[in-house]
Amino acid sequence: MEGFPLLDINEAIADTVANYIAHHVMPNDPAGDALHLAIASFHRCDFLLTWNCRHLANANKFGHIRQVNSLLGLYVPALVTPLEWLGDPHEA
Repeated sequence: MEGFPLLDINEAIADTVANYIAHHVMPNDPAGDALHLAIASFHRCDFLLTWNCRHLANANKFGHIRQVNSLLGLYVPALVTPLEWLGDPHEA
C-alpha cells in the first residue's frame, strides 16, 4: 500500500459514526462499516471500495446514506465493489 496516504480519524469522524448508527444507516459497530463510510465521506474520497454488499455497496442503502450525509453536510463517495471499479474482465 505504498504511496497511499493514511487518513486521519478525528472527533468529527467519531461524531459521524455515531450519527450513522443513530440514524440506522449502519450497524451498531463503531469500528466497522460506519467508521469506513465516515472516513471516506469526511475525507471526500471519490470511491469507497468494498466487498461489503450488505451495508455499503448496496443500491438499496445508497439513498439512506446520501440523505444522512446531506443532513451532515458530508460528501457522498461512490460505494463500489472492486469488480465495479475495475470492470468485469469477462465483458468485452
